[in-house]
Amino acid sequence: MKSLTSLWSQVAQECATRCCTSATEDINTVLSRVEHEGLSFLTITLPDLGKSIQKCLDLGRVDNITSFRKDRDGELPRFLGGFLCRVFDRSSGLLLPEPDVEAILALRQLTLMFGKIALPCSKERERAAISRFVQCEHDVSSFDSEINESDIADFKRVARLLFSSTLSKVDSDVYYGRLLPKHGPGATADRLSSNQKYLSRYWTTRLEEIFPAREYLIPNESFYEALDRVDVVEPGSELPVRVISVPKTLKTPRIIAIEPSSMQFMQQAVYGSMIRHHERDRLLSRVIGFDDQTPNQRMAAEGSIGGSLATLDLSDASDRVSNQLVRALLSDHPHLLRAVDATRSRRADVPGYGVIRLSKFASMGSALCFPIEAYVFTTLIFLGIERSLNTPLSRKTIHSFSGSVRVFGDDLIVPVDHVHTIVQTLEHFGASVGLDKSFWTGRFRESCGRDYFMGSDVSIVRVRQAFPTRWQDVTEVISLVSLRNQFYLAGYWATCAWLDNRIRKVLKHFPDVEPTSPVLGRVSFLGYQAERTDPNLQSPLVKGWMLRTKPPSDKL
Repeated sequence: MKSLTSLWSQVAQECATRCCTSATEDINTVLSRVEHEGLSFLTITLPDLGKSIQKCLDLGRVDNITSFRKDRDGELPRFLGGFLCRVFDRSSGLLLPEPDVEAILALRQLTLMFGKIALPCSKERERAAISRFVQCEHDVSSFDSEINESDIADFKRVARLLFSSTLSKVDSDVYYGRLLPKHGPGATADRLSSNQKYLSRYWTTRLEEIFPAREYLIPNESFYEALDRVDVVEPGSELPVRVISVPKTLKTPRIIAIEPSSMQFMQQAVYGSMIRHHERDRLLSRVIGFDDQTPNQRMAAEGSIGGSLATLDLSDASDRVSNQLVRALLSDHPHLLRAVDATRSRRADVPGYGVIRLSKFASMGSALCFPIEAYVFTTLIFLGIERSLNTPLSRKTIHSFSGSVRVFGDDLIVPVDHVHTIVQTLEHFGASVGLDKSFWTGRFRESCGRDYFMGSDVSIVRVRQAFPTRWQDVTEVISLVSLRNQFYLAGYWATCAWLDNRIRKVLKHFPDVEPTSPVLGRVSFLGYQAERTDPNLQSPLVKGWMLRTKPPSDKL
C-alpha cells in the first residue's frame, strides 16, 4: 500500500508541474485518508470520484460529487481543486468555454489509476456479486413473462433485415455438416486439462440429435471403437456450468460461467461459421466488430468532436440477454436454432445457491455469448432508431446508418439524434444501460478502452497489479515493467525515473530495449544500447530478464 501511495504522490507532482499548479495539499489528503480508510480509498473512492468528474464533463457542470468537501468560495471540491479550476468555473461550477485538456487528463489519471487493479475482493463483496448474478436471472425471467407478442414481432422483423442472409448461410453449414469443432484454451466444468479434453467421452442427447458423436467427436472411422465408451446423458443429467468469480476490481469481482468441455467444443464450431460469414457481409462487418476495437475508438473520437455520436455502456450485458430473444433472433433458421440450443447449457451451479435453471442465453464463458449478444444489441439499436423515426426500416435505411452505429460486445456507438429512444428500447427488452459510463450530452466519449474530450485522447495509464517485492513475483514484475513503459510513452518522465529506481531494486539487469524485444527492459525514444553482438546472427544483444514458460506435463 505504501508503494501505491508513493506512486500516486509522484504522478500527482508531475501532473501538477504539467498543469502549472500545486498538488501538495492533495498529496497530504491522500496520505491521510489512506491511513484511515486503507487501500479502498485508492481503488474505490478515487475511481468513484473519477466517474463523477467524467459525468460532469458530459453534463457541462459540477454535480453530485460526494465524499469530498467543497471549497468555501464556490462549487468545486477542495481536493484536486488546482486541476478542477482549470476545467470548471470555481464559483458556478460550469464547464469553462475552453477547458484545459491537460488538466482533464490529470484528473482522470489521478482518480482512475488504481480503479482496475487486480486484487481479491472481500468475501462480502464476492457474495454480493454472486447475489447480483442470481438477481439478473430473476430479472430476465420476469422480462420473459412480461414481454408482449408485438414487441417480439418487431424484434424479429428488424433482425430479419439485418441478419437474414448471414444466418441463412450458417444454417446451411449446420444442415450440411460443414462445421469444424475445436477445444478452447480455458477451463471446463468437468475440470479437464488441455489434452484431456480430447479424451472426453461426455456427450448429451441434445448434442447427439444435431451433432452425432460419430461425425464430430472422433477424428475418423478408425476411432469407432471409442464411441462405445461415450456417455450420452439425458437433459436432466447434464453437467451445469460452474459459476466462479475472478478478480476485476477491488470493488467487485467478475462473474463468469465455465462450460462443460463438450458444449464448449461445439460452441466453437458454430462460432467459427458465424464469424466466417459475418466478415463477408459488407454491412455487418461495418456495424459489428469481434476482433478489432479501433473502429469503435475512432468513432468515439469523432463523437467527442462533432457531438453527433453517443457512446453507451451496458451493465451485466451478457447476463441480461434473454434466451427468448435469442430464439426469436434465430426463428427463421431452424437448423441453426437447434444447434445453438443444443450447445447452450440450461443450468448453472452457483456458489451459495446450488444448481439453478437459466433464463438468460449464456454468461461469459460460452463461445457464443459474444457474437449472439452483439446481434441482439444491434437489433435493439435499429429497432430504437425505427421507433425514433416512426417509420419502418428498410435495408437501404439501415445501410445509411452504417457509419454511425457500431457494436463491439457491450460497447455501443449510436447516433445522438436517436439515443433516448435507443436507451428506452434497450431497457424495455431487459438490458441495463450504465448511465454513469454512457455519454452523449457534452464532448466526452469513451469506448473500448480509449477516452476522448473534444477530439483529444485523454486515455490514462492504469495500474494492474500490486508492486513486486522480489524477482520471483513474475506476474507483478512483468506488470510493473509494462506500467513503467506505458508511463514513458505517455510522457511522464519523472514518474518513469522513480519507477526505474524501484524496478532496479528487484531486477539487477534492466537495459534499454526496443518495444519488440522479449527482454524485460526500458523502452526509450533514444533506442537501445547493445552490449554485444551475436556471433552467428550478427544481431545486437543485451543482458536482461526474459519470461519463459514451462507447460505442465499433459500427455495425450
